[in-house]
Amino acid sequence: MAKVTVVGATGNVGAFAAHTIAEIPYVSDLLLMGRPGRGEILEGLVSDLIDSLAACGNSTRIRWSTDLADIAGSEIVVCTAGTPRRPGQDRLDLARENATIVADIAEAIGRIAPGTLILVVTNPVDIMTAVALKWSGMMPQQVFGLGTHLDSMRLKSLIATHFNVHVSEVHTRIIGEHGDSMVPLWSATTIGGVQISNLTAFHQLPISAIVNAVKGSGARIIEQKGSTVFGPGEAIASLVRTVLGDENRILTVSTHITSEIHGIGGICIGVPARINKNGVFPVAIRIDDEELAHFRESVEKLRQITDTVLESYGRTQGRNKNLPSYGGMGIQEQ
Repeated sequence: MAKVTVVGATGNVGAFAAHTIAEIPYVSDLLLMGRPGRGEILEGLVSDLIDSLAACGNSTRIRWSTDLADIAGSEIVVCTAGTPRRPGQDRLDLARENATIVADIAEAIGRIAPGTLILVVTNPVDIMTAVALKWSGMMPQQVFGLGTHLDSMRLKSLIATHFNVHVSEVHTRIIGEHGDSMVPLWSATTIGGVQISNLTAFHQLPISAIVNAVKGSGARIIEQKGSTVFGPGEAIASLVRTVLGDENRILTVSTHITSEIHGIGGICIGVPARINKNGVFPVAIRIDDEELAHFRESVEKLRQITDTVLESYGRTQGRNKNLPSYGGMGIQEQ
């Protein structure tokens, strides 16, 4: 049984993620963290969640705090804190704004709970994962981001709808940035165990429309209802469940790579990774030439912004000694 902490629990995503995490059988203790001055909201949230769990016979212990020292003993800390993306705002515009918040939280986690895992949800998630990794001082496998996990699920759902099959029959993933430069891996997509390009109906698949739908899904939901909540919340819970259950599932998350994809490394980006209670371990893969070209573009886009954010933040304390010294966070592709 494990303790899980959600930092930024008073936000929409954090609150719903807390609800879904509380229902995971491995979780015995759930701590909801918020900034000082949010105690009344946190207390109300805890009471509401306790009522919800009582209705389904769940006895998970739920507490709240505004003191990061209370994260001690957590198996995993979910970081949803930060300024949410506003309608029409690009994820990357948030980088400078949220870097300070995430760095301070990560630095505290590294001191108080050095053995925990950090799951970063704050956008832009790939860059914030790099920020959390750098300032936590933790090992690369301990820090990962939601990345393209939800994007991959969105693609999976759209493919299943088009082919009129159960969603469990579709296996696919998106790598790269959680954003406009994401890269769908059609070469790794199967339906019922059959490579998708071998299906005669594949030629009628509106690939561009589907990819654009995935890319614009978050922005569209934000425009329509103000925020994305249920999709991210369930995606977060699935990752927490995978860690606590020591499931060794391969999911696509933002993690620090070294050379796993055609020698490309030195950056936090969405890639397939094996996930268990010890952390996140990127899986070495080969992809086709067109996908590789797009992945390189995504890497370079993120590399430039990540390096700029890390350098402009201007703090040297907390620089991660567990990372190779590549200069900034990046090395050149090999």
